[in-house]
Amino acid sequence: MKCLSFSVDGQSTFGALLDSGLVDLGPALGHQFASLLDVIETGQSDLLAQSISQTKARVRLDQAVLQLPLPNVKRIFCVGRNYKGHVAEVGAPLPDHPSLFFRNVQSLAASQQPIVRPRVSTEYDFEGELALVIGKSGRYITAENALDHVFGYTIMNDGSVRDYQFKHSVAVGKNFERGGSMGPWIVTREEIPDPSKLLLSTHLNGQQVQHSPTNDLIFDVPTIIAYISQFTTLLAGDVIATGTPDGVGFARKPPLWLKPNDLLEVTISGIGTLTNWVIDER
Repeated sequence: MKCLSFSVDGQSTFGALLDSGLVDLGPALGHQFASLLDVIETGQSDLLAQSISQTKARVRLDQAVLQLPLPNVKRIFCVGRNYKGHVAEVGAPLPDHPSLFFRNVQSLAASQQPIVRPRVSTEYDFEGELALVIGKSGRYITAENALDHVFGYTIMNDGSVRDYQFKHSVAVGKNFERGGSMGPWIVTREEIPDPSKLLLSTHLNGQQVQHSPTNDLIFDVPTIIAYISQFTTLLAGDVIATGTPDGVGFARKPPLWLKPNDLLEVTISGIGTLTNWVIDER
């Protein structure tokens, strides 16, 4: 099932994308929940599938404006340098443990929306990534049980302002407003039983710039979940981005920076395509 948040005629809601169109699950659930995050946080995500059969109302996808899958997400964990190919291209040793940083929701745009090159830098880079959404809270989760805690999977562009990232801090370079993106929806874990068997590719203006299977991850999804849950209780609705493969702009010679009017598309098999174009900050 593809779960997403969207607006129709200016009204925000959430639902599921089927072959027959979008199902608005807000009314189908009796308006008990204000957002998709609210449903996930109850631990009753099976209500989503159940409610689909209770409504015949459909909206065409082109009638809706996509929002972030979880517009009110509270925590976004990101793993850095987690593909063998990416570590090799930057000339770094393989890490002994995951390296984490955080993004805030204001740093992300939805699919089919513009991402923003800030006025203070031209060193604006792309990073296509697999991200996951926690569906069941837990602390000290074992790797063996980790996938039981996943609600589903989505796509992230971990857009990075490299001069600020390298000269100031990762926190700053990764959190410029609308510098990254996420979407277009969340595919529930029943449709992706093994996240290590996916294929990620990034295209810039139609040219492939990243292409990697997710089994090139140094720390796989279960390991990442287990690691994070050692220091904090993972909460339903938390998002975890798992890192980017090789091909990023700053590692190229000469560097390949994003510029206004560029079209960026990140595709992951079994999920879909996250699409954004670049604008300059006004």
